[in-house]
Amino acid sequence: MTFELLKQKFSNTLDEKLIEEIFEIGQFASFKQNDIIIDIGQPLKFIPLLLSGDIKILREDDEGNELLIYFLEAGETCTMSLTCCMGTTKSKIRAVAEKDTSLVMIPVENMQIWFHNNESWRSFILESYQTRFDEMLETIDNLAFMKMDKRLLKYLINKTKLHTSKTIIVKHQDIAEDLHTSRVVISRLLKQLEKENKIKLSRNKIEVF
Repeated sequence: MTFELLKQKFSNTLDEKLIEEIFEIGQFASFKQNDIIIDIGQPLKFIPLLLSGDIKILREDDEGNELLIYFLEAGETCTMSLTCCMGTTKSKIRAVAEKDTSLVMIPVENMQIWFHNNESWRSFILESYQTRFDEMLETIDNLAFMKMDKRLLKYLINKTKLHTSKTIIVKHQDIAEDLHTSRVVISRLLKQLEKENKIKLSRNKIEVF
């Protein structure tokens, strides 16, 4: 089943021979919701390929406040961890399971070998860099130019897409941490969005229209 899932998620981007090699040398792991998969300052000897679930990638300031950078979905990898692996530096991000998640960890040395001798892997990595770079630019634009109410609504809409459901289960405090603001501000803006008939609030649940 694990091989079939690996093939299902990556057959459009990686050649079959490479998928078989990943299955042979990769370390498969599962994480529960809110588990830390990669932490800031952690030496990286593997890179993750996401098989199922979602992962949120966070940065942390000097006071321990977190900022959401982007989400990863099945069939993707974290290019910020790739960068750290290539430079043999410690992780600059925190990767947290958004929901129950399974992945395969690729040893750094294989990643580097494949980049030079496997065209499908090289294309996959370069496309991943471009996607994550575009998402980080969008995050910067949101921080610099978008008001918090619009950032909040965009965040909620993105959550519904990740979970393929118009109703998401999330606490106000968790949203505040992801958007790097206070729970009070988030609660006020959520009530404002509800008055505008853009969402409906329940206990730890938000329905997005």
